[in-house]
Amino acid sequence: MASISVKNVVKQYADGFPAVNDISLDIGDGELMILVGPSGCGKSTLLRMIAGLEDITSGDLFIGGERANDKAPRDRNLAMVFQNYALYPHLSVYENIAFPLRLNGNFSDDEIRRKVEEAADTLELRDHLERKPSQLSGGQRQRVAMGRAIVRQAEAFLFDEPLSNLDAKLRGQMRTEISRLQRRLGITTVYVTHDQTEAMTLGDRVAVLRKGVLQQVASPRELYQRPVNLFVAGFIGSPPMNFVPAEIEGRKVSLPFVSFEVPQEVADQFGDRQLLIAGIRPEHFEDAALVDANDLSHSVSFSAHVDVTEWLGNELFAYIPFETSREIHDRLKTLARELDSESLRTQLVVALDAGSRIGPGEDAKLTFDASKMHFFDPVSGDNLTRELAAVAS
Repeated sequence: MASISVKNVVKQYADGFPAVNDISLDIGDGELMILVGPSGCGKSTLLRMIAGLEDITSGDLFIGGERANDKAPRDRNLAMVFQNYALYPHLSVYENIAFPLRLNGNFSDDEIRRKVEEAADTLELRDHLERKPSQLSGGQRQRVAMGRAIVRQAEAFLFDEPLSNLDAKLRGQMRTEISRLQRRLGITTVYVTHDQTEAMTLGDRVAVLRKGVLQQVASPRELYQRPVNLFVAGFIGSPPMNFVPAEIEGRKVSLPFVSFEVPQEVADQFGDRQLLIAGIRPEHFEDAALVDANDLSHSVSFSAHVDVTEWLGNELFAYIPFETSREIHDRLKTLARELDSESLRTQLVVALDAGSRIGPGEDAKLTFDASKMHFFDPVSGDNLTRELAAVAS
């Protein structure tokens, strides 16, 4: 096992495009670090630089405290598990797992058999050792690929979107298996995914990337409760955070559907800004009909027309359109021109208790706790109330 550190790493292609732009990241010995972000954000490129499959344009890579920039991939002692499994179709499961040991040349047949069988027992593959990959399910093939990594006794595991080819149910099962295995072995793991559910359920910490730039590194809980900026807030969470324009006048906050006052310590964070982006997560809304009247005294209530509902058994999603004045819309669009379009949505998504009887086409009274709301600068995207959110949570 070993720690992995990248220091001011850049990957720039011949056309000048920086796929990875000045990223510094420390991954502790035995830690499971997730690299997450949309397609093209640089996460797989960063992983491939750690593996030695991509050259580093500038910056330094350290594995176990030793600089590894110029080491060949085989000399880094890292085990990589690919999205497409990368199994040899003509070899049995046994031979696929044994392949790196035979390539090494320093193990006897008895040692190879012992190591392969130990890995097979760990991954519940003992009954499949004589089969070919074509005779296995997708989940079994992925376990074979993991078995090949285990027997190497590598310094670290590198996973490049290993579950993206599996169906939803199997992905859930494999997430559990990978998490259990990583904790049992205690091996340093770097795991790339575009699926935020994988990121939130697997990682000790999660690194969020956007356009080759590292946005935030934190535990899943901190990412969710204290996003550093608008991008992280919108990317983490399903359904994503609602963003609405907020006009500011002293302590008064005016949203398109309700106005309310915030505590002075919140208003102090706004400075002289008169227009912000307010964010609130769908689950922080409630159906006022299901809330005790005494609890409403600390919440903000408003009436809304519900367009569409989706009842999922354990919760009810309601979609609520709202209108923003043309002036505010144009001002916000101008200010946020460098940000993604999530800042300009025109509907709320609220996640209510499954017992709610709100139906499509109905008027409903809803409530939310204003202390759960985040406020973002529309120009920089920075979360102005991040530190206050830590107190509220």
